[in-house]
Amino acid sequence: MDLIADILLAAGALGAGFYCLVLSRRLKRFNDLEKGVGGAVAVLSAQVDDLNKSLVSAQKVSDGSSKALEQLTGRAETVAQRLELMMASMHDMPEAAVPEASLAAEERDALAEAYDSQDAPAKPADDASGGSGLMFVRHSRGQNRVA
Repeated sequence: MDLIADILLAAGALGAGFYCLVLSRRLKRFNDLEKGVGGAVAVLSAQVDDLNKSLVSAQKVSDGSSKALEQLTGRAETVAQRLELMMASMHDMPEAAVPEASLAAEERDALAEAYDSQDAPAKPADDASGGSGLMFVRHSRGQNRVA
């Protein structure tokens, strides 16, 4: 009886050893860095890192754009206020007795002379206060000037 118990015990130990061998091979294939779940986890981890980097750079770009937009909005509000004041002051001026056609011709000539006298086009001011530089340049389309 002891002999049969020893044989069954040895057979059980061999079966358990064979089962452990099969499980270890399966586990190695499962955790393989190229084909198994380990590879998938490594790829996903790399993708998460790339996404985090792109998210940080996108946040920096959006912050810069937001600041630039705030500055431009501030300048636009300042210019709008100045235009409103100019329009309000125009209502206080008396009507001009000069005919409109001659006024337009004089205005065109004055603008053409001012534009021709400039060496380089004016650059808009970069400060947020609106600046006092030239913002718009009027081009005369109907006149062909020969010098």
